Amino acid sequence: MTLDPGRAGEQRRNLAAALKDLRRASGLSGERLAVRCGMSQSKISRIETGKVLPSVADVQQIINALGVDTGLARELLDLASVANAEYEDVRASVRRGLHLRQRELAALENGADHIRYFLPAMPSGLLQTPEYMRTAMSPPIDPVDGDVSQTIALKIERQAVLYDESKRFDFLLTESAVRWRLCAPSVMADQLDRIASVSRLSNVNIGIIPMSAQVVDAPFHTFTVYGAKLVTIELFTGRVVLRDPKDIDHYGRLFDFFYAASPSEGDVRVMLEQWADDFRIPRH
Repeated sequence: MTLDPGRAGEQRRNLAAALKDLRRASGLSGERLAVRCGMSQSKISRIETGKVLPSVADVQQIINALGVDTGLARELLDLASVANAEYEDVRASVRRGLHLRQRELAALENGADHIRYFLPAMPSGLLQTPEYMRTAMSPPIDPVDGDVSQTIALKIERQAVLYDESKRFDFLLTESAVRWRLCAPSVMADQLDRIASVSRLSNVNIGIIPMSAQVVDAPFHTFTVYGAKLVTIELFTGRVVLRDPKDIDHYGRLFDFFYAASPSEGDVRVMLEQWADDFRIPRH
């Protein structure tokens, strides 16, 4: 069996068909299987028709109830792991249009009540100033073709979600992410001011892990936890999306672990103000 996160949609269809075929071969009705699994009959039906993506734990319950042999069970569990993940190539996003990517992010943000952003490399678009955005979207390796003004406008439009007090936002950055000199000093100073300003919103928490903190794990990559629905992981060349509850729980615990290394929000604002002032001081 070939397991490719880039073919997650096909893997989901294969998983649904395999589970349905196994249930039929066992002679069990959907209702009887549901009783054995401790699930509702409607959930079994939605899994078999591909309307609901089963977690790895769901698949484990089903194959246990069906008495599937060890080899086939391992294949189905591997298939479930890949079905719950997908990879989106950044080049594919560019081809489809970066404005569509912004609308997808807006939908994720609007659909979650609590979002946690782990940002070891650079601030999230929700925290960026327009000038910072423009530089961030124009890297020397594979820069975006054409005018990025529409995408910047949509990014700024997305920032309105921060003022929705029915939602909670937790941002955790490293000192390196905040102070990395991506832009001219004046732009960096404004960017730091922007983060400090957002930190004063009642539904927003901003943490920073200072270089002086001892943390017994490494911040390998950027990730975002959208409630209990999914996790996205950002790479140079694309994005990985994880939907399995065990993965979501793992990244939630990772976030909490790293957040414990951040000082209080008051101290965070003091650091941001000091670093902004450092960028404003002329250097000779």
